Amino acid sequence: MNTQKPTLINVIAWTTLASGVVNIFMGIAALSTFFGFICAPFSVLPIIFGVFEIVYAAKLFSHQSQALQPSTNIAILEIACVLFGNVFSMVVGILSLIFYNDTIVKDYFARLNGILSGTEVLSPVTVAPVEPASIHQPEIAPASEEPNLSEVEEQPAEEAPVPQEETPAKPKRTPRKIAKG
Repeated sequence: MNTQKPTLINVIAWTTLASGVVNIFMGIAALSTFFGFICAPFSVLPIIFGVFEIVYAAKLFSHQSQALQPSTNIAILEIACVLFGNVFSMVVGILSLIFYNDTIVKDYFARLNGILSGTEVLSPVTVAPVEPASIHQPEIAPASEEPNLSEVEEQPAEEAPVPQEETPAKPKRTPRKIAKG
């Protein structure tokens, strides 16, 4: 499996790492002020978020092929860091969201997670749902007739072949003509 990292993945990793370090330093600077010490629960948030950013960047730098999703949540929280006065993290968050929508990055994460990409199957193992072969469906009498319970005999369940379910074909869309008025 070819999981060579695209350049944009490395850019996301480096900028997320830098943003994490900046957030930790800004949180420490906020705690060192009197007002920041009094509002410690809010001053600690950039420090905690910076740790999450560093951990995610370390996962992106990892050479092991592990399942990893693009973290749009971290990118959105980086944008929200502007509330703490961190414009650098806001820029990193915007760039990360832009890079996550690039087709090369989407294909990399799809290959890494073993998801279908176009017509190519990237996972060697496919699992089909298994249905029990012996499901007995009782016959339902019409609503107008009243079943006589004394005449009903219990019959053993018969094993019938499970019908193959077909996926319905997608309807073709026809372009609509817009009347100019």
